[in-house]
Amino acid sequence: MKNITDSFLSLSYWPSAGSFGFDTDILATNLINLSVVLGVLIFFGKGVLSDLLDNRKQRILRTIRNSEELREGAIEQLEKARARLRKVETEADRFRVNGYSEIEREKLKLINSINTTLEQLENYKNETIQFEQQKAIHQVQQRVLQQALQGALGTLNSSLNNELHLRTISANIGMFGAMKDKKN
Repeated sequence: MKNITDSFLSLSYWPSAGSFGFDTDILATNLINLSVVLGVLIFFGKGVLSDLLDNRKQRILRTIRNSEELREGAIEQLEKARARLRKVETEADRFRVNGYSEIEREKLKLINSINTTLEQLENYKNETIQFEQQKAIHQVQQRVLQQALQGALGTLNSSLNNELHLRTISANIGMFGAMKDKKN
């Protein structure tokens, strides 16, 4: 091992003119090495890097195209949804107007029906009141007539004697007989 190390050290002492050797100036050798590595990388890596960049560019363009297509599809769907919404709103407005009209018609029918029913009930009430009045008047007339007859009979019974009684009966029989003759 010592021989290997000595041989590297002895190479550093060789003259640089026309021979190969190691430069111990680290800054100068690093710049050269770096420029060589960069040159090799650029020369050989240019195609690989260009291919990578082209592939990346193509993927980005495909993504953009897909995004545009999706955006256009979304816009179409949005327009269709807006058209459906307008149609549904129009239908809803029509149903609302028709519903309100139908409600108004039904309300008017109900009001008219109630008015008719109220008029009929008022007529029935008036007829019932008239009937009850007539009934009450008839009952009062019957009672007054009955009381008058009872009073007259009482007066007749108290003031009539047998002879007057017989004459009254005969007169009434004669009146009935005359009425019977007129009918025939």
